[in-house]
Amino acid sequence: MIRRLKYNEIDFKKYTECLENSEQRNWYANKNILDELSGNWQLLVYGDYEAVMPVPLKKKLGFNFVLMPLFCQQLGVFSKKDDRKINTKFLNFLKKSSKVFLYSFNQNNDFEEILKKKKNYIIPISDYVILRRKKYFKGRKSTAKWAQHLFYKEIDLNADSINFIENNYKGIPKRSDYEKFLRYLVFLNKNGFLKLCGAYLDEKLINLAIVISEGKQLSLLALINDESFKNENGPSFLIDKILENYIHEKSFNFMGSNIRGIEVFFKSFGAELQEYGYLESKILKRIS
Repeated sequence: MIRRLKYNEIDFKKYTECLENSEQRNWYANKNILDELSGNWQLLVYGDYEAVMPVPLKKKLGFNFVLMPLFCQQLGVFSKKDDRKINTKFLNFLKKSSKVFLYSFNQNNDFEEILKKKKNYIIPISDYVILRRKKYFKGRKSTAKWAQHLFYKEIDLNADSINFIENNYKGIPKRSDYEKFLRYLVFLNKNGFLKLCGAYLDEKLINLAIVISEGKQLSLLALINDESFKNENGPSFLIDKILENYIHEKSFNFMGSNIRGIEVFFKSFGAELQEYGYLESKILKRIS
């Protein structure tokens, strides 16, 4: 049986134990991450925390709607062994009991019905030399090699790096969302999850990869480019250097895209497609 728990009713000890022992273990479902990104979430629970499903909420027009927070890619059902029957019970409970703008399950969740899919690209822990030789696209290999005149450096989150982000970030049109992004970076930095990887031409920063580092995975939160130096191939150089430094010990999550050109860029480094299901109401989403 599935029941809904409000935030103050959740047994976080049992919740955390379920997450840590789950087949679908996912960083975004951790309490501190959801608290930061959503601030308003509830929990669907099966049995005595045998399976759990965090549900982020957003209040609109006096009602609570289910909506994935900014910068949170996947949530879904977490259990010791993924069970399509139990997952489907969660899915049906959510659809019947909630107004869903957008909810993303995780790549390990299987269901008795077919859901619409989003794309994600991941490079598993690998030998860098073999990855580069066998899985890089030929063009990406040569582009990364051509860009070796650039200099790679990991830098701190400070006034200079924030100024570079401020001047070059193109992905968030709303000022309020951009300010939330900066607060998220401060949170990640304070908790030891943030890596800022820069590409320099001489002494000038021209590209910046914002990366989340947790456990055995790196996740690309943003790739920020000074368009004045587009011909220097900084993005290819940066990703190649990050993989060279870390892919032997951490997988690399590109965080997905349905834009064809970005997909090809991800795949050109040997990334593997991993799809995940989602629910979305386009009508409700327009007024969110």
